[in-house]
Amino acid sequence: MPEDAPETIAEKKLNPVVKTVLEMGPILAFFAGYVILKNKVFTIAGTEYSGFIVMTAVFIPLLAASTFVLWRLTGKLSVMQIMTLVLVVVFGGLTIWLNDERFFKMKPTMIYLLFGGALGVGLLRGQSYLSLVLGEVMPLDAQGWKKLTFRMMLFFFALAVANEMIWRTMETDTWVKFKTFGLPIAMIAFFMAQGGLMSRHSTEGDTPKDKTPKA
Repeated sequence: MPEDAPETIAEKKLNPVVKTVLEMGPILAFFAGYVILKNKVFTIAGTEYSGFIVMTAVFIPLLAASTFVLWRLTGKLSVMQIMTLVLVVVFGGLTIWLNDERFFKMKPTMIYLLFGGALGVGLLRGQSYLSLVLGEVMPLDAQGWKKLTFRMMLFFFALAVANEMIWRTMETDTWVKFKTFGLPIAMIAFFMAQGGLMSRHSTEGDTPKDKTPKA
């Protein structure tokens, strides 16, 4: 391997602050724009659009641009990032085309059902697809990955149910706040709650012979 290879790899490491800004920026922009425009109606080509629809139209290219920048800076995208962008384009596009905000509100449900289902299929095949996404930042043994993947699968399904309940029974303001702040907070809380599992099954610092499943 060339002597400068480690430097090349290091150049692809993204500053956590920059990564957070790129990932959360479009979501926070959507929230801020919605708060400003939610009571306004825009007439475009003879059709009236609410502030929610207009911000959906703004959110799609913002997310696409931030995803592109992440790819340029890191040289790769996770399957979750790619599928999220695809579903945002599809459901956001339907929202704008049909002038119906329900499609965009369904998008998180579809994302979490898709991710939860994919993790479940992996477990049935004896694999942890989650390790392919987080293996570099969370070194766990095989048993640890299976346990975490199972919990993550259930968590995704729970988020899908929560999203459906909120957008179908509550006002748009509540759903926007849930999507902007509730979902990220829930994700952080979930991983914080897995501290014990990660500690018990961590392989960080282990030698190759030490990397055996732990009870």
